[in-house]
Amino acid sequence: QLQASGGGLVQAGGSLRLSCAASGRTFSRYAMGWFRQAPGKERELVSAISWSGVSTYYADSVKGRFTISRNNVKNTVYLQMNTLKPEDTAVYYCAAASNVRQAVLIEREYDYWGQGTLVTVSS
Repeated sequence: QLQASGGGLVQAGGSLRLSCAASGRTFSRYAMGWFRQAPGKERELVSAISWSGVSTYYADSVKGRFTISRNNVKNTVYLQMNTLKPEDTAVYYCAAASNVRQAVLIEREYDYWGQGTLVTVSS
């Protein structure tokens, strides 16, 4: 199971850190990703990280502003979001791809999903 948290209301230019806690003893064998879905839009991949944490991916829209990381001891993946913009407003979901070493860029390859946490950025 994945439990996402950390969303909230923030002004443009502000920061938030999302967390996704995973249950189970094999967290280190899951590639992880953060997706988001804005109202009226399709869900999109924001960032992904390999199970070692060495390899990462960022959508162009968040490069230089967001940082993904993971702590395999705490079974948690994080998304540090800085310089937030109103267009970052969305429900953010964490997801896990089992037994995949590299960062996963294809949505259908993710096996497990968290419940989502709402991020609202006001202008």
